[in-house]
Amino acid sequence: MNGSILLTATASGFLVAAAATHVLRRVALHWGLTDRPGGHKAHRRPTPYLGGVAIMLGAVLPPAALAGLADAHAAAIVIGALAVTLLGLIDDLRPLRPLTRLAVETPAAVGVVLSGVQVTLTGGWPDIPITVLWIVVVTNSFNLLDNMDGALGAVTVVSATLLAAAAFVSAQPVIGLLLATLPLAALGFLPYNWAPAKIFMGDAGSLFIGFVLACSAALLATGGNAGTTVAGLLLPTFVATVDTGIVLLSRKRAGRPILRGGTDHLSHRLRKLGLSTRLTALALAALAAAAGMLHLVMTLGWISPLGASLIGLGAACVLIGLPQRVRVYPSARPQRTPTGKR
Repeated sequence: MNGSILLTATASGFLVAAAATHVLRRVALHWGLTDRPGGHKAHRRPTPYLGGVAIMLGAVLPPAALAGLADAHAAAIVIGALAVTLLGLIDDLRPLRPLTRLAVETPAAVGVVLSGVQVTLTGGWPDIPITVLWIVVVTNSFNLLDNMDGALGAVTVVSATLLAAAAFVSAQPVIGLLLATLPLAALGFLPYNWAPAKIFMGDAGSLFIGFVLACSAALLATGGNAGTTVAGLLLPTFVATVDTGIVLLSRKRAGRPILRGGTDHLSHRLRKLGLSTRLTALALAALAAAAGMLHLVMTLGWISPLGASLIGLGAACVLIGLPQRVRVYPSARPQRTPTGKR
């Protein structure tokens, strides 16, 4: 990959995303495309959407213009990412049913798998549905991670940067260019989303980011052994995967509906422990950096895939289990025993 192309693409991604965020924020306010307070939402005033569209434009346009999409894998990932971005945008404007979302996300993931992206866990045909399922689940895990100002933006900057480095090391320059542009696009958006947020990325942005990172991680793990696959899938998506694990386990233990939203994510638990919104975003980014660095070290051959997998799985188990001690659900009030005359 020509260094000048990389520099031009990343700089352009930042500028496009920053400019588009400014413009789309005004458009969203003019047309009333806002997320209104209520329920478990923390913001106190209507906040415009469309930030995710700016991220998508900054991440996709420069690589497509400068390097094209001749690579089949990259083309499938970009096409699928555009589909889920449109899905997310519609969902932002008018909430969709989970089955409707799956009806778009699943074919998008199938398209990527048919391009040749397929992880190896069983060595047989089950690897195809496993790859599709993993892409869909992780895409939605990133969607769930977008629950606090600056959180997903900060995680994206770190995770995509390190995954881009791994892509270039793995001789995947086209997907590496896309991944290198994504964090700069997120960085162009982040000042507007830093607490207190002036604009949200919405489902359009979180689904786009999740799909690109999930598919890219699966691509880099394609053809590897079981250890490479486990580490290659888990570590680049570590924060989103752990966050989903925390929520699923917590709601299961509390007997709460799995699909009902709530303030029980990792970010909310860190806030309960006293971290500010900005420090919470930085803490999540630091966790993503540690996992991403471990993945990059494995890709460079400085640690075995088995070792990276064991470290990643062990850390995930600890980080899913420990936050369960932070109380996030209202305590059930003991019923009073009626008193009266004997």
